[in-house]
Amino acid sequence: MNKEHPNISILKRFNPADPTTLARVLAEDFVWHYINPKLPELEGDYSGLSGLTEFFQKLAGRTSGSFKVNPISIIPMGDELIITHVKDTMVLEGKPMEIDAIVLWCIIDGLIKEAWDIPIVHTAKISDT
Repeated sequence: MNKEHPNISILKRFNPADPTTLARVLAEDFVWHYINPKLPELEGDYSGLSGLTEFFQKLAGRTSGSFKVNPISIIPMGDELIITHVKDTMVLEGKPMEIDAIVLWCIIDGLIKEAWDIPIVHTAKISDT
């Protein structure tokens, strides 16, 4: 039987909607890097729990609270990195959309140290309804 990589167990406890849970899995000097030239007002680095909370509040405001993450796959890479493939759904500027994204996570000493959130904006599926 295959044992789950310990960093996957840590990542499964990451819940941006629950700051108490986040405080238990984020390093004090955690940084969330968001890369999306289609949303320049959100692009940038967000530091610590307060920065991550600010990012998700901005995203909720921009998407009228419709933003949802649907995990597709999770792959540990060595002792510190995990790559996740997710499909995000949201309503942006009144249009429902679905977009693939990759998030690269760096986990050191049992805590999430950094994450790079990279939506694949060139292939976003935007509905006209």
